[in-house]
Amino acid sequence: MAITLVNPSGLPEIDAYRQVSIATGSRLIHIAGQVAWDADGVTVGEGDLAAQVERCYLNIATALAEVGGSFDDVAKLTVYVVDWTPDKMPQFLEGAARAAAKLGATPVPPGTLLGVAALDVPEHLVEIEATAVLD
Repeated sequence: MAITLVNPSGLPEIDAYRQVSIATGSRLIHIAGQVAWDADGVTVGEGDLAAQVERCYLNIATALAEVGGSFDDVAKLTVYVVDWTPDKMPQFLEGAARAAAKLGATPVPPGTLLGVAALDVPEHLVEIEATAVLD
């Protein structure tokens, strides 16, 4: 595994992610923002943030598997949520937890969560892009 996740002393310890990732691999992988589409391009979980977050994480895992990686190789996530408010955090965390259970991993790389007005398709509530490093 080319990624080590760290919570440095002197910074707050956040349960949902680690503050720093250390990459030692040789291949940098950029994964386009993933939305809640299945393999046929059908939106999964319309109106359900948790279901869409889960699907985004699973889509990232699918992309990584294609190039010989897994969620353990993710160095950074950027999350875009439509009309974000802090009261949506439990739904977000539920979707991430469901994906983690299916993946057998705890996806806690450093991340940035941004509220946005809209995404490319009106039924999409979240989009997640990833950067990974592979040996």
